[in-house]
Amino acid sequence: MVVVEQDPHHVGGLARTIEYKGFRFDIGGHRFFSKNAEIEALWTELMGERMRVRRRLSRIYYRGRFFKYPLEPLEALRKLGPIEAVRCLLSYVRAQRDRHEPIGSFEDWVVHAFGRRLYEIFFRSYTEKVWGVPCSEISAEWAAQRIKGLSFASLMRSFIPGRKLRSGGIKTLVERFRYPPHGPGEVWERVADLIEKKSGVLRMGERLMRVTHSAGQVTSITTQSGEVLHAHEGDHFISTMPLAQLISSLDPPAPVEVIASARALRYRDFITVAVILERENVFPDNWIYIHDHRVHVARIQNYKNWSAEMVPDPRFTMLGLEYFCFEGDALWSASDEQLVAIAKEELATLGLVEASDVVDGVVVRQSKAYPMYDHSYRTNVSRVRDFLELATSNLQVAGRNGMHKYDNQDHAMLTGLMAARNVMGSSFDLWRVNSDAEYLEDDATTEAADSENEELRLPGIAALDLTPSARDR
Repeated sequence: MVVVEQDPHHVGGLARTIEYKGFRFDIGGHRFFSKNAEIEALWTELMGERMRVRRRLSRIYYRGRFFKYPLEPLEALRKLGPIEAVRCLLSYVRAQRDRHEPIGSFEDWVVHAFGRRLYEIFFRSYTEKVWGVPCSEISAEWAAQRIKGLSFASLMRSFIPGRKLRSGGIKTLVERFRYPPHGPGEVWERVADLIEKKSGVLRMGERLMRVTHSAGQVTSITTQSGEVLHAHEGDHFISTMPLAQLISSLDPPAPVEVIASARALRYRDFITVAVILERENVFPDNWIYIHDHRVHVARIQNYKNWSAEMVPDPRFTMLGLEYFCFEGDALWSASDEQLVAIAKEELATLGLVEASDVVDGVVVRQSKAYPMYDHSYRTNVSRVRDFLELATSNLQVAGRNGMHKYDNQDHAMLTGLMAARNVMGSSFDLWRVNSDAEYLEDDATTEAADSENEELRLPGIAALDLTPSARDR
């Protein structure tokens, strides 16, 4: 088995951990929680007792106040004040009266679930900051995937005596999760060690240049390291790189209409500005969502509250200010020094800390962090997928960018496991792994059991782990 990784230093792609002067930070925040028992068991097998159980605390920061997220209607209405609370309730009633209207966009979905007033207060500004487009241009599928089962009515029912909200049915309401003491990258460093111990080959710092295919199959890939080209032949190939990049690398080229669909797939890029503060505590949350039009930052991670071992000295705190952007725009093109200065200023504007509390900072840019669910993405993905299945039948795509699916890490890992089992003779459909953790266990049980004792070492496989690096999720 050969694994080719574009990043010269880190394994894990979007789930890597960066170290800076002894401080560690995650790219986006990766909770280890899954409704799939096999994935949970795999994490335990890899990390054992090093996996720590953490209690989730995440809140919305709006107009100088913290609101619990997921929203608790009574608390939210109380903090908004009586007049605004009445407006929100009336807005929700009005939305229920208009239930017959079609739901096509994120805006439609949230207005239907919470009413337009709460949508405007708690969803619109943040979502548009994240995606850089109006909520009306985002598919309703994204809302249904990320906050399925959550609505104003479902939350209100949870306050009725004798009734409990079933967290298993509402993705957003996971109160506890596991996390490695040194961040998610620790998991992938362990996997890298296992690959090499089982005679696999890990090639770092190689960028994909060409995917050669003939008679419906990939015959080889060509990568570049520095000025040197490397050819990798194999019987089976797995790609986690963005679909657009994969299609543009094909030799011979894909048909014009397939190339056009691949190029039409859109992504949102991401910047983490990690700042070190000479303060022991800032806020108790794992992360907070920033609903404030005065600043560009959308979310702030407090890595010390994910794991105390992410910080080498308890007198200090490291915060990760997360900025969503498009590659090449003003934020992306700003220098690291400018971005650290912006982060300091915005922390002060929000009143969270004084700018003078910040003693150092570092910047990580992550391109193609979030596949965008616009109204045409499904058609474009389908066209690319159909072509790949015909022209490259021994190549499987897996993971978030590999499938252009806004999946969590457990879903991405499951596609990888299924892809490996397909190499060993199974016939899983990776596209049926969805974000609601419905893993088609009835279809998979027998084949998965037959595969459990297979060696990790899989002869004749070139696994492409070529998610763009040096920036991240």
